[in-house]
Formats: sequence, structure tokens, C-alpha cells
Amino acid sequence: MIGMSEELRLLEGMARDFAHKELVEGREERDRYPFAPLFEEVLAKAHEVGFFTILSPEETGGAAEPVQALCLVLEELCREDASLGGAVFTAALSQELLRQSGSEEAFKKASAGAASPREVLPAFPSFHNPSDTPLSLQAVEEGGAYRLTGKAEFVVLGNVASLALLPAGSADSGWSLYLVDLRGEGVEIGEPLLSLGLHACPAVDLLLHGATGELVGEEGKGEGYFEAAVDRLSVAAAAASCGVMKGSFETALDYARQRIQGGREIVNWSEVRMILSSMAVRAKAAEMLVRRAAAAVDAASPGWALASRAAALQVQEAATEVTCDGIQLLGGNGYMQDYGQEKRFRDAKQLQALLGTAPLRKLRYIRRVVDGERPWA
Repeated sequence: MIGMSEELRLLEGMARDFAHKELVEGREERDRYPFAPLFEEVLAKAHEVGFFTILSPEETGGAAEPVQALCLVLEELCREDASLGGAVFTAALSQELLRQSGSEEAFKKASAGAASPREVLPAFPSFHNPSDTPLSLQAVEEGGAYRLTGKAEFVVLGNVASLALLPAGSADSGWSLYLVDLRGEGVEIGEPLLSLGLHACPAVDLLLHGATGELVGEEGKGEGYFEAAVDRLSVAAAAASCGVMKGSFETALDYARQRIQGGREIVNWSEVRMILSSMAVRAKAAEMLVRRAAAAVDAASPGWALASRAAALQVQEAATEVTCDGIQLLGGNGYMQDYGQEKRFRDAKQLQALLGTAPLRKLRYIRRVVDGERPWA
């Protein structure tokens, strides 16, 4: 990447090496979760190298890296297995919400002395915008403490983390964020949920029965914190999809070079080259879009928030199409688990729902433009 600092180049290389070493072998087995063991060892190694605390400030044990750093890591991880990317993104989103609400100290106190990913990963329903539908989880203040009752659905890392950052409604205002100790009383953790993609990025439903929650930020300000986090981290969601696109193209290219039909490698067929060309161009365009938008976010350039959101909407949609081409190029083998293409197609569709469904995010985007926010400088 032109203009990339040496520090970011080293981080990118480390993430690439980690992905090749830890995520290529056993990918098919990991995708069987929850009917196979969770890759706890890989999660622990990702914690050791700091992938789960990239954006966290140094005083809370993080690396205080820019959003560009998170994007590079997600892209490299998702080239091989987007499940780990989903876990890293969820941790980053939780920590960004704590930052937006000025509550990093609360998490630092709750996770003091953390020696494992379970203690440093705040769970969060990262595939849902809490403002899109009424919340079944409700909070009531009793004697200066908050008690949470109801159901929190599809909480990512909810059966892995010790803490969860949960959105809950109240009778007097909108919704708020609460930090909940999942080991405490009144917390019932459901069975792992089987999703379309990202199988090894575990999600569960949580049933709370008067569980204690620590208010994060100001009461009723949850929507504002969430939208501010979406502004910054939409481009990181785009980076994850970009990584899946690259992985799909690389697998398709390798297959086309090795597959012989009609007496020659199919990479020499013009029809195959047209498909490969489309995949390569769209993956490269996604990479340039993500890196330009991430740089704009870190520099707070004019229009950076809409640039971040636009990057996610564009790249996530392109990823579903590129991964479809990746299946088509392999023919019948594209539907086999052995090659990973059908997994990438499912992962791309699942990633498209990060931070809320794409249609509603598109409506939010154009609403801001109609209300006067400039989509370009």
C-alpha cells in the first residue's frame, strides 16, 4: 500500500503469517462448529498477539492502533477464515462503544488481570442495530443499581466472553448500554446458534432474569454511541469482506491453473479468464476503497463518516457477487467443502449483516445525505 507506514506493514505481515499458520489447516473442521469443538487454542493465540485489543488505549492494555491497523488485520485473517475476523471485529466494536461512551475505565476495572481471551472479549450482538427493532431486554433501576430482564438475541462471543455489552430499553428513555458479568446471577446462556456463515464465530441468545448491569455512558444515549461507532468501524467491516473476496479469487486462480480439461489448463480458456478478471478487478477496487476510507477515518478528513459507511455497503455487496463467481469457476467442486469456496460465499452473506441489515443501513446513509451531510468534500 502506497504511503503505508513501516509499523503498519509489519502488522500486516504478522497478520498474514498468523493466518497462514493458524487458519488454513483445519478450516473445514472449524466450520462444523457448534457440532465440533470451538477453536479455543487459536483464539488464545490471537489474544496473545494483540488482535483483540488493536483499538483499545494503552492504559487499558491495548495497542491504541488506528482503524487502518484493524482493517489490515481483518483483511488478512478473512482471506483464510472469516470466523476469526468476526470475533476480532466484535471485540473491536465493543471496545469502540466503550470509548464512545467514555467508559473504558469500567471495562479496565472489570477485566483487570485478564490472562485469557474470555476475560478480554466483551460480547455484543454485532449483527444487529439495536434501534432497528424493539428490544426485549429491559432495564429497571432499583436502589441505584440496574436490573436487566429479558432476552438478548444473537450475542456474538456470548458463550466465550466473561463480560457482555448489552443494549436494553427502559420505560423513561430510549435504549442504553450495560456491562454485564456473564458469570453472575440471573444470566442464562443458551446453546450456540447455527448461522449461515462464520460458524466458528460463536453466537448465543442470553436470557437475563434480573441480572445486574453497569450503565455504560449516559442513560438513553445508546443509539448515539452506536451510530458513532458505526461511523468509525463500517470500514473495518468492509475490510473483512475484502479479505473474503481476495481469498475466493486466489483459490479460483490456483484451481484454474491446476485443472486440466480439453487437454489444457482451464486458466487458458477465455471464458474462465473473463470470470477471473472480474473477480480480480473487483477485489482490487475493494482494497483501494477500504484503504482510502480507513485513512480518511483516521485523519478525520471531510466526509470521513459517510466514506466509511459507503465503503462497507459497496464492498459487502461486491463480496457476495465475487464469492458467487468463485463457486462458479470451480464448477461442481465449488459446492464442496474441500475447497472453501462455498464457505466463503456463506461468510460473505453473513458479513453483510454486520452492524445491521444492509437495506436499513442504506436508508440511514441516504437520510443523512438528504438532511444535508455532504457525501464528498
